[in-house]
Amino acid sequence: MAEQHGPIILEGVYFDGRSSRDQPATLTVDAQTASLSVSASAGLGLPGTLPFAQSWPARTLGVEAPIPGVRRAITFPGAGRFETRDDAGVSAWERATGRNRALSGVRALESRWWAALTALGVSLAALALFVVYGIPAVARQAALATPRSVLATFDRETIGVLENGDYFGPSKLSAARQKQLKAEFRKVAAWAGGGYPYRLLLRDGEAGGASELGANAFALPGGTVVITDQLVALAESDRELMGVLAHETGHVTNRHGLAGVYQALGLTLVTTVITGDLISAGTFAAAVPAALLSGGYSRAAETQADEASGRYMLRTYGTTHPLQTMLARLEKDDAKDSQTSTKKSGPSIFDLLSTHPGTSDRIAHLKRIEAEGKPATKR
Repeated sequence: MAEQHGPIILEGVYFDGRSSRDQPATLTVDAQTASLSVSASAGLGLPGTLPFAQSWPARTLGVEAPIPGVRRAITFPGAGRFETRDDAGVSAWERATGRNRALSGVRALESRWWAALTALGVSLAALALFVVYGIPAVARQAALATPRSVLATFDRETIGVLENGDYFGPSKLSAARQKQLKAEFRKVAAWAGGGYPYRLLLRDGEAGGASELGANAFALPGGTVVITDQLVALAESDRELMGVLAHETGHVTNRHGLAGVYQALGLTLVTTVITGDLISAGTFAAAVPAALLSGGYSRAAETQADEASGRYMLRTYGTTHPLQTMLARLEKDDAKDSQTSTKKSGPSIFDLLSTHPGTSDRIAHLKRIEAEGKPATKR
């Protein structure tokens, strides 16, 4: 406790705690004792008449935190309070007795507007950095830490949300064609590895809903890959389709989609990580359409997925040319749709696969993979 250099006399008013009536009063305080003197006690329910005085141990008094423009308040045991405009005197007593030390920095900021503005600016900058870098970093770590057993539930719930939201309908492809594509995809899944229970779902991307997908393909975190009839029709060979599907398995094994959904959940994710609770499948599924279907993989994520697809095609077909051709056609198709009034309300495959980096960069990357003849080793 700091050394006290004599008592401090505070002038103010006293409230007895039973009525709104105040009376002029004096409070004398030091490190050990607080003495109240009320000049007119009539009607306040205090013992005696005039004058009235009472003392308490200083430690039993409460000192409310200062608010700019408001009188300082000191409370007494039981009931009653003393209010004064002598903020300097109360502050001196606080310093002498070690009270409200944690508030000294706040008071300094309040008395210096420029410092308060600086602190606000620093806080906003820190918040912006956390949103831009912190949440994605937490999302990546959360994606890696999510048990694989949980992902199947996420996939099942998400498919239900997408179907109920009219994003797609049952495939109109023949049973034989679907069987053929699924057989080809099993080869892709075997190459992708990672222990995921891959399955290919074929759906009609033009089922008549407001959110229909059109020509599209995407992967869910648990290994469910969806491809629409319209994308199948757009491809000129199954090699092109397998290149797209290999790209999607690259997102699964690197958990890009899972991290993207977690990032979309934002502060919900942060709370989940802090508390150690798992995000419910329903909460996860509700966030998937916005996260996976708005076209938002990072440059690094797309490059990783392209690397996986390029290596698969080089190993299986000896060339990455089919995927290069498919990407170029998708870009051309997307540009044509953007110039017509028939463009779908949902995202195009170009949005999903080509947002970052650009198509020309991706094609150049695939050409480098082929030119360098990198050995196709499992990831």
